[in-house]
Amino acid sequence: MAEMITSPAVNSDGWNRLMAGLPGAHVLQSWEWGHLKSLYGWERLYCTWVEQGGEAVLKQSLSESGESVVGAALVLSRSISAAGIRLPLRIMYAPKGPVIADWANVQLRKRILDDLVRIARQNGAILIKIDPDVRLGAGVPDSGGASDDPTGLAVKNELQDSGWVFSAEQVQFRNTVVVDLKPSDEELMARMKQKTRYNVRLAARKGVVVRRGTPTDLEMLYQMYVETSVRDGFVIRDKQYYLDVWRIYMTAGIAEPIIADVEGSPVAAVIIFRFAGQAWYLYGMSRQEHREKMPNHLLQWEAMRRAKAAGCSSYDLWGAPDVFEADDPLWGVYRFKEGFGGNIIRHIGAWDKPLKPVFYRVYTQILPRMLDRMRQRGLARLKQEQG
Repeated sequence: MAEMITSPAVNSDGWNRLMAGLPGAHVLQSWEWGHLKSLYGWERLYCTWVEQGGEAVLKQSLSESGESVVGAALVLSRSISAAGIRLPLRIMYAPKGPVIADWANVQLRKRILDDLVRIARQNGAILIKIDPDVRLGAGVPDSGGASDDPTGLAVKNELQDSGWVFSAEQVQFRNTVVVDLKPSDEELMARMKQKTRYNVRLAARKGVVVRRGTPTDLEMLYQMYVETSVRDGFVIRDKQYYLDVWRIYMTAGIAEPIIADVEGSPVAAVIIFRFAGQAWYLYGMSRQEHREKMPNHLLQWEAMRRAKAAGCSSYDLWGAPDVFEADDPLWGVYRFKEGFGGNIIRHIGAWDKPLKPVFYRVYTQILPRMLDRMRQRGLARLKQEQG
């Protein structure tokens, strides 16, 4: 029977050090993400697998000296509520997990996925969702430069064959643009598209000044984020959620706000997360004023340079279209991102293992409608706040 690791058995430094030792570790699998989500109704399980006798064994504590860690997963769990009543049913989710030392090892990945399913059954979950950073391929599908990853294709086929369902609720982006930071600054600049490179230099000539943000900037950053969401038509959460995310990760030394000022006033900002040798552009915000000075271009360039100086080997621009066509909602953002010379990386996406099929069908049919109503109400509230 599978065992569980509960949050009291795991500390921040120990978990993050363990996770950073695995290839492909993601910032959403960090200890801080579990802590953040625990403030908003989620319970957290920290699972590790070590090699013993040629097999992966699930542990109830962090690995000890000499043990070979072959997998890890932060798993979030919460009860389902209806009309304000908490039901005796749960959903479980490993955001950007599990993280496995070698996804090409069929026996290893099967053992870890089977253990996660058993854990979910023990907890009475109607489903467990995973969305590991397993590459399905690189480049735009059906284009000359596209390639498929045989391991990703094999994992996708095995999930389908073993009863997993490609999730209708893709919580995270499954495609993204990643910049390799290992080349010199000169090479990184040369890899950009000509117009992007021009705009980076234009911003500097037009007086855009980039500075590091501090906790005192967070209220201002949230207000700028609200302005961005209303202008661009996407819905954001309540202010306290973002303040908690940013403060928790800034305190841990993982997140860094970078702000662009014009004549001493902030006009744009990004919040970059750095973890396990990688950097992610998770939040961006801007004002309408001085957009012609291209502050966002200079911000991305400075974010890449700072990530590289901090020891990161890659910079994830966080999000690309599901379908690479002009009518995709992310197309405009993608065109901006691809200018920085990154590679398109396609992942297998989020997969659900339905454990109680009847409840799963009800949940997946009702949830999208509930989320859509919440988004519409949220956007209307933000517009009202903006006047």
